[in-house]
Amino acid sequence: MNNKYIYFFNYDDHERDFFEMEARNIFSQEVEHKLLFSNINIDPSCSAFIRKRLDIIVAAEEHSCLINKIKNKKIYIEGFKVEYLVLDGDTTEYKQRLEKLKDIGYSIEGIPNYYTPTRTYALCYFKGIWYFGTLIKNNIDWHKHKHKPCSYSNSLDMNIAKTLVNIAAQGNKENRLIDVCCGVGTIMLEACFAGYNIEGCDINAKICNDARENLAHFNYDANVICSDIKDISKNYDAAIIDLPYNLFSYASDDDILNIIQSTARITDRLVIVSGSDMSSLISMSGLKIIDHCSLKKRGNTSFTRKIWLCDKH
Repeated sequence: MNNKYIYFFNYDDHERDFFEMEARNIFSQEVEHKLLFSNINIDPSCSAFIRKRLDIIVAAEEHSCLINKIKNKKIYIEGFKVEYLVLDGDTTEYKQRLEKLKDIGYSIEGIPNYYTPTRTYALCYFKGIWYFGTLIKNNIDWHKHKHKPCSYSNSLDMNIAKTLVNIAAQGNKENRLIDVCCGVGTIMLEACFAGYNIEGCDINAKICNDARENLAHFNYDANVICSDIKDISKNYDAAIIDLPYNLFSYASDDDILNIIQSTARITDRLVIVSGSDMSSLISMSGLKIIDHCSLKKRGNTSFTRKIWLCDKH
């Protein structure tokens, strides 16, 4: 068995390209059937699209063989639960699924608890193989960020913020990030929740104070610098730039070019977000676009965000 984990994803149709961009940059793989086998360990709660992760314990072509392998593991735990995950191509009927779960339950020492389990296991069948393992779910605790004390109507959606962080950091918690034009800190909140090392920068003193208030509200420790990005000299592994592109925060092409070029001085990897085509300005900044996508708003709207992943090399 080469892979340690199975990831299960979910996304709306309008998010597909954005999701695939995240998956490419975390796992370096394309996702099929909304699941992926990998050796990379990512907490599902770090992503808006990962719903579950199965930490594979044993696998076998025959269910009876799987049960023997589980028995040989001599698992002892009180308060466990076992779930059946129905995957694409699995034609096992409901009654049979219950019987297979019962077989597993009898193979584990301990009394189960279906309502408040201490640990959740799962069984699934995919392409001729049975898999059993520990199931880790997205705990959605990050939804608490909806209730941040300071927010503007043009603030990024939390799902978008989480995804931008993952694209920038590639799932590596050691990478140092900077959120340029950080606003009230929506991106910073999601980065802090996921355990990333991030700092923010904004030229507006009031907005910086709002970002600090939001971070303090959730007891996150991250630095917000009130400064023009051109005056920042510290180097970072990656930067996220949500460019001003609406009536509330207008910036000219010269302003945007200055932001991009100044950011490129302090990092080699940039994720740039805009409501209009910035590819020419990105090229003028000496950057190479290595990945990109468009993200439409949910519902009947013509507004589309464009996301570019750029590299100096």
